[in-house]
Amino acid sequence: MSRADSRVWSIVMAGGEGERTRPLIERWLGRHKPKQYCTFAGTRSLLQHTVDRADQVANPSHRVTVVAESHREEALAQLATRGGRLMLQPENRGTGPGVFLGLSYVQAMDPGATVVIYPSDHFVWPEARFIDLIRESITASRHRPDNPILLGVMPDRPERDYGWILPEDTHPHPGGLTIRSVKAFREKPDADEADLLMSSGAMWNTLILVARVETLWGLGWRYIPDIMPLFECLTEHIGMRAEADVLQAIYARMPNRNFSSELLDPAAADLATIEMQGVTWSDWGRPERILDTLSGIGKAPVFPIEPALAAAHAILPDLSAARHVTRGAIRPVLAKHA
Repeated sequence: MSRADSRVWSIVMAGGEGERTRPLIERWLGRHKPKQYCTFAGTRSLLQHTVDRADQVANPSHRVTVVAESHREEALAQLATRGGRLMLQPENRGTGPGVFLGLSYVQAMDPGATVVIYPSDHFVWPEARFIDLIRESITASRHRPDNPILLGVMPDRPERDYGWILPEDTHPHPGGLTIRSVKAFREKPDADEADLLMSSGAMWNTLILVARVETLWGLGWRYIPDIMPLFECLTEHIGMRAEADVLQAIYARMPNRNFSSELLDPAAADLATIEMQGVTWSDWGRPERILDTLSGIGKAPVFPIEPALAAAHAILPDLSAARHVTRGAIRPVLAKHA
């Protein structure tokens, strides 16, 4: 597969507010800034990292980034030299409309395309291995056009904040990649269920999805049909003078819908999953995860350690876990970069 596949489009989801990292970011910057726009290590924000990875798989002109209208200026500044199409959500109506807003543009421009959906506020490393996995997943998707493919991660702890994928039958792929059917999903399990999920071989759901546009569009009609006429209307006006007005009008009527619980969960039998091997992944939804991840790969944070420690203590329900953060993450980072 070429470096930029002309048959592939990217949808980068960047509409979240990052509430769980608010304590860290406000202590650090003195104001709130959604985590996808923050640079925690190196010189690029999470959004810029995500976009740059996506652009190694698909051409930047085939990238749609979905952001909140209220984040327009920040998004424009961060993506100024990176091209692509920006889709501005007038209001947050949940992840379902967020995905289908980006998908509407691709549906209008290239309905036969394969699309890769990337959350913009997650950490992955090393990038080269991740990009290889995305390319392999695209190839697998073309052999299974009716089965959207989710990337999963084998857990190292019974994480309660994550969504989980329960895989079942294995389907060897000609290229050597192992594809598994999906039995069910679980969102944010309690402690006992998280232990059971981990012991049964379930994986964390990264929400990185590879699928044919027409397949996802059809699943939308099947499982969240109340939003689909609105996006059909938008699709008909993409690229026309009325596009912005139509977008405002449909969001005035848009219900809240969750992509995971209202589409992926009931569509489990139609989905497939691939384990993301050889890649460190974290959703960086909490300060202690940021510190743990950076420590694990030997990277220095660009933010002060003390605000992260204070934020971790403030939001962790169990202070022993906060003490673990001190021992397991902060000290190795400080020692390495003293």
